[in-house]
Amino acid sequence: MKLYRKRTGCAVEVDGSCYHFPDMDFSAISTRADMAAVLAARVGRSEPGDWPNPSELLAPIASQEVWAAGVTYYRSRTARMEESQSAGGGSFYDRVYSADRPELFFKATPHRVSGPGQAVAIRADSSWNVPEPELALLVTPTGKITGYTIGNDMSSRSIEGENPLYLPQAKVYDACCGLGPCVYVTSKPLPAPTRIELSITRGGKPAFTGQTSLAEMKRTPEALVSYLFRHNSFPHGCILLTGTGIVPPDSFTLEPGDEIRIAIEGIGTLTNTVQTAN
Repeated sequence: MKLYRKRTGCAVEVDGSCYHFPDMDFSAISTRADMAAVLAARVGRSEPGDWPNPSELLAPIASQEVWAAGVTYYRSRTARMEESQSAGGGSFYDRVYSADRPELFFKATPHRVSGPGQAVAIRADSSWNVPEPELALLVTPTGKITGYTIGNDMSSRSIEGENPLYLPQAKVYDACCGLGPCVYVTSKPLPAPTRIELSITRGGKPAFTGQTSLAEMKRTPEALVSYLFRHNSFPHGCILLTGTGIVPPDSFTLEPGDEIRIAIEGIGTLTNTVQTAN
């Protein structure tokens, strides 16, 4: 089952059919621990309709904060060690990768999030910018994972590489995060072989492609959520990005006009264009 947030209400996809609920409040439904059962009941009493126009779809977020985990894949550990070596922070990431406590950081408020088809941004004061394709968790106020979506943790690598203490500036700014196109609603963990694929096109031509799988993650989603909720409350629930295993080469940086496509098996594809932050 897939839940889409629309400009008016929500839509639910089940077995290839789409059901529209103009009266459904995404903010209310997305925080419920019994979301799957509530959606199934509504679908069972409804008739399918047409597919929504892509322009109707919004990022699947209401009042939730977006947080992120880092160094959960070996590839990102290596990249961030290299990135920060000259600033004296290279060993930090190796130690985090091996530690019990994960790296967790605040990523975005809802107004900083871009939905499907919308633009994500690169900072004008950063010379090295990359997307980070990630599995994102929808988490209730009680810490229950009720669904999954696709996240794009935009990163200003030149800023973080200058000094690891600049991480908030490298990660948090307007249009710094992409989410969508839907929430895949399930009570079961996604299979370890689930693929994550990234493709970037520039001027209609491929600029970079890469892929990984959830099997490459060192930490489980449940463990990340457990640490995030330690001495921390989320009255509206939260969305947690779980780290990236796809890192473009050091010679690559995003440019305005690039198109970023992130696909995760079972969820769909999130497409965003790139612009310079205002």
